[in-house]
Amino acid sequence: MTPDTLLPLLAVLPPLAYGLLALACARVWFGRQRPRPGHTPPVTILKPVKGTDAESFENFASFCRQEYGGQWQMLFACASADDPVIPVIRRLMAEFPDRDIDLVVDGTIHGPNYKVSNLINAFPRARHDILIVCDSDIRVSPAYLGEVIAPFADPAVGLVTSLYRSPGVRGAATALEAMGFTVEMVPNVMVAQRLEGLSFALGASMAVRRAALESIGGFPALVHYLADDYQLGNKIHRAGWRLELSDCFVESVMHREDLSTVLSRQLRWCRTMRVSRPGGYLGSGITQPVPLACLALLVSGCSATGWGAVLLLYLTRALVALAFSRRYLRDGIFPRWLWLLPLRDVLSFATWALSFAGNRVRWRGHLFRLLPGGKIVEIG
Repeated sequence: MTPDTLLPLLAVLPPLAYGLLALACARVWFGRQRPRPGHTPPVTILKPVKGTDAESFENFASFCRQEYGGQWQMLFACASADDPVIPVIRRLMAEFPDRDIDLVVDGTIHGPNYKVSNLINAFPRARHDILIVCDSDIRVSPAYLGEVIAPFADPAVGLVTSLYRSPGVRGAATALEAMGFTVEMVPNVMVAQRLEGLSFALGASMAVRRAALESIGGFPALVHYLADDYQLGNKIHRAGWRLELSDCFVESVMHREDLSTVLSRQLRWCRTMRVSRPGGYLGSGITQPVPLACLALLVSGCSATGWGAVLLLYLTRALVALAFSRRYLRDGIFPRWLWLLPLRDVLSFATWALSFAGNRVRWRGHLFRLLPGGKIVEIG
């Protein structure tokens, strides 16, 4: 093999190899023997809410249809009595009168993360020692509680988190965001868990033992951070507790949105991870397909060899994406939206690069400045 042939292949090798590694890690994880649900301690589900999401009532109602053998409480936390989500919660209480559902309305601000402020305000009403923090746009299966709680049978487990997917996308812009779960988030978690162990949580669903939460200072320890999910998992991990990844996917239900909204949210996530895990985030650049595909073309002078290396990269990437989507996530994203995969990669590289160009993020209508380590200060 001549240097002219070898260089383009070497250029695309990192993202190509990473994709295959992620697939191998997923095969091991999803193919293992899974623990059977059976541990059913009492549980409190904490839901911080602000405004309504797509299909809010059905999202909330999915938690009321749990096939769980133990007691559980669902506690909503809201900052304003005028919030439009409150009538939805009242309807939920009326349609599920046999369920233990409560609402805390308290506008006390404890720090710049208003979601965590809601959690702090509601926490005194949480009656049970296993707590689940779950985003308001999440929908779950009837088996969710049983599967998420099962690992707590081991007293060394401090937190259990869940992977998420978006099976019902509305339009190309939403598909671009949803496929990020399929081709980036889940593969990244598979590799991280296999190579270094789980040391973070995913905000869609986080179940935590009360003793583990108290060992890090409770929710007040998170109120000055934007990535409260990452910090919760990482702090509990560093406190000596074990983190587990649940077998049960939860579903992120999305609005139909325009591309600018999606880009803004993606940039916020990227900048948050850059300050939370600076070394790992910088190193993730070598797995970005777009710049290395361009490099392969550059070093080959856009020859047939260069284009062949790019074709090999994207054939492999398409096969890995299909495997994750159809076999593991079962989200229906691929093959329908496979034609958007190169654009998704462009978006991913653009937000990764732009994350180094500033420290401002917009979240729920508020503007913040990110500080080293992941803390935030509100601007204006």
